[in-house]
Amino acid sequence: MASTLHSFASAADLADALADKVANTLSAAIAARGAASIAVSGGSTPKVFFQVLSTRDIAWDKVTITLVDERFVPADNARSNHLLVDANLLQNKAKAARFVPLYQPAASVEEAAKLATAKSAEIGIPFDVVILGMGGDGHTASFFPGGSNLRLALDPQTPRGIITMDAEGAGEPRLTFTFSALEDAKLLILHIEGEGKKDVLAKAEGSGDEAEMPIRAVLRRAISPVEIYWAP
Repeated sequence: MASTLHSFASAADLADALADKVANTLSAAIAARGAASIAVSGGSTPKVFFQVLSTRDIAWDKVTITLVDERFVPADNARSNHLLVDANLLQNKAKAARFVPLYQPAASVEEAAKLATAKSAEIGIPFDVVILGMGGDGHTASFFPGGSNLRLALDPQTPRGIITMDAEGAGEPRLTFTFSALEDAKLLILHIEGEGKKDVLAKAEGSGDEAEMPIRAVLRRAISPVEIYWAP
């Protein structure tokens, strides 16, 4: 699948353009069917974008937000993606949006994944917007090279939902949407920043095993062309 690269001079310029793109897509979905959905990534990269998007004029009360992946930690944990979204996106006008967390209080991460899958079924898929990030090792969401359930996560026959992932260097066990739940988003965006990430992207766009660089699955198999937003 072809992708489109949008390059910006700064992270601030990227955040502004991406907020416009996402706001327009969500608003179009609301106009068409009265509701919209978006799944976002965690980490530090989307923080400024979240802040800008939260100020956009959208019928936020008709928008459902969730995460593409999450650590198995409570929402008040400093490493929680939920905390990042709460502090930066669910602010300003976006306070009116509905948020569906992936972390669920449970005795095990496996039980939390079952509960999160049931909860996410209320959102409705395909998502209108999915925004992914990318690590320096070519991982995206919690699709880590060498991850415990990587093959299952990337298999298009795996049912839509949330599964668990453990990987060396990942810290806590993860909860992540399966690729089948993300691949057919109406707008699928890869948000990356830094010269190093551009080098990683160039490598990922070449030949090679998807298990070695899981972002390759997104670039090769997404239903719609991937929109890549990059800034130094």
